[in-house]
Amino acid sequence: MRLAALFSGGKDSAYSAYRAIQEGHTVACLVSAAPVSPDSMLFHAPNTHITGLQAISMGIPRICARSGPSDADSEEKLLAESLLFARDEYRIQGVVHGGLSSAFQKRHFEGACGSAGLEAVAPLWGLEPGQYMRSLVDDGFRFIITAVSAGGLGARWLGREIGRREIDELGRISARHGLGLAFEGGEAETLVVDCPLFSREIRILRSRGSWDGCRGIFEIEAAGLSRHARRPQDQPPVGNKKDSQLAGGRRKADTRAGARRPEGADTL
Repeated sequence: MRLAALFSGGKDSAYSAYRAIQEGHTVACLVSAAPVSPDSMLFHAPNTHITGLQAISMGIPRICARSGPSDADSEEKLLAESLLFARDEYRIQGVVHGGLSSAFQKRHFEGACGSAGLEAVAPLWGLEPGQYMRSLVDDGFRFIITAVSAGGLGARWLGREIGRREIDELGRISARHGLGLAFEGGEAETLVVDCPLFSREIRILRSRGSWDGCRGIFEIEAAGLSRHARRPQDQPPVGNKKDSQLAGGRRKADTRAGARRPEGADTL
């Protein structure tokens, strides 16, 4: 099926696109949202500007909508408008999202898909959190924590890359404090800096951390792509047809237009 991927730049959205491609789908475009409020009910807030670099590295065109009110119904409506644009512009038939266990998010994502006449695909739904986190690392996903807002997660986690050792530590924190190990409840936010979908890794050039004693954000002020792209023989295998599931291949993401854009949206 030809899909749009709901894409925040974090681990769940990137891994769901990866899994969809492995299952034989084509990811034709990315749909991102840049919420004005950090308390968005549906959308990932920190560092959404980096999704532009990630889209270039993936060679997949991106639609980015700027959301206003943070209530879920307004965000669902904005998402539906973006999906209608993606349907007309990129001939998609469905949408892949990275929902794991949140019935609230799943209901709103599926509502937006239904409004646009598209099928929702959720390849991560119901995965056991610990197994899921380990699969991310084992499958070559490198990601950092960009925001924390839960007991047991202090300032030292901001900007930290998550590997096997960190997952074990997070498991112990989860047992003590009851936080969701995969951060499905918003306990933390992440950013993927490299993965099998990327031709070049994300390089963070300048950043700033802030911590108020309860919540913290790792703000990326400048970033770029690594100078040298991976050679084809170095590219980790994705899917069954050697890059055919990546619409756009390894080219720079295009900027096609023609259909009516949703209000406040742009393309990359």
